[in-house]
Amino acid sequence: MTDLALRIAGAPISWGVCEVPGWGWQYDPRTVLTQMREVGIAATEFGPDGFLPDDPAEKAKTLADLGLRAVGGFVPVVLHDPAHDPSAEVAEALEGFVASGATTLVLAAATGQEGYDDRPVLNEAGWNTLLANLDELSALAADRGVLATIHPHVGTMVENADDVDRVLRGSSIGLTLDTGHLLIGGVDPVELTLRNTGRIKHTHLKDVDAQWAAKVQAGEVSYTDAVRQGMYRPLGAGDIDLATIVSTLEHAGYDGWYVLEQDTILAGPPADEGPVADVRGSIEHLQAIAGGV
Repeated sequence: MTDLALRIAGAPISWGVCEVPGWGWQYDPRTVLTQMREVGIAATEFGPDGFLPDDPAEKAKTLADLGLRAVGGFVPVVLHDPAHDPSAEVAEALEGFVASGATTLVLAAATGQEGYDDRPVLNEAGWNTLLANLDELSALAADRGVLATIHPHVGTMVENADDVDRVLRGSSIGLTLDTGHLLIGGVDPVELTLRNTGRIKHTHLKDVDAQWAAKVQAGEVSYTDAVRQGMYRPLGAGDIDLATIVSTLEHAGYDGWYVLEQDTILAGPPADEGPVADVRGSIEHLQAIAGGV
């Protein structure tokens, strides 16, 4: 993959499809995947468990029948509990990756609780366990030809600047650069990109209304409520310097995916065109950035 335009991928969360119970009204898989192809997206992340068939062969066939390549997907697992071994559930998820030809495992350090509005505080033993698991799971994925990354994510055990720094210093796993979750977690995504370009192996491009992000950081509003109020914006309509991020990565030789993600909560079936309109606008903005790189 060399041409940036060929490395633009989609994610079901842009259509409001999320693993959190009660998140909102959910589109069916065929509608989401068909709309991805209609706007020119050639590949997608898998989405939450149950969105695509659990059977690896059926999962691969569902995507192939609609002309979509498999990028990989978001796999939240508990990594910090010394009594819990996450390798079996990750190995099971990797079966679907291998069957579909997916290349990228996006791990999140789940809290063990539902949702992303709260998280416990890790002690030293928890951190040692988490870091060891990251390296072990990275090796497990590599044995199957899949690249593992860690996704800093609001409401997980790797969220803020200290968390990210500790992961980068204490493990060798690659990083999923999620521009939105980093900003909301208090990390400058531009600065992180400039300082750790070589560790970035996968990219989730989001744009964010910084005022809503500040409210989440201050505890004035929950993460979920901020999403519901439109904290995530189409690319170019928020406050993140995406042009600098993409330019930095491309000039450094980054050849991974740019997954378009605008986390959305839907109250019901849209009366208008729905989320695909924002996805289309994000594609146009990223293509404009690519033209200037």
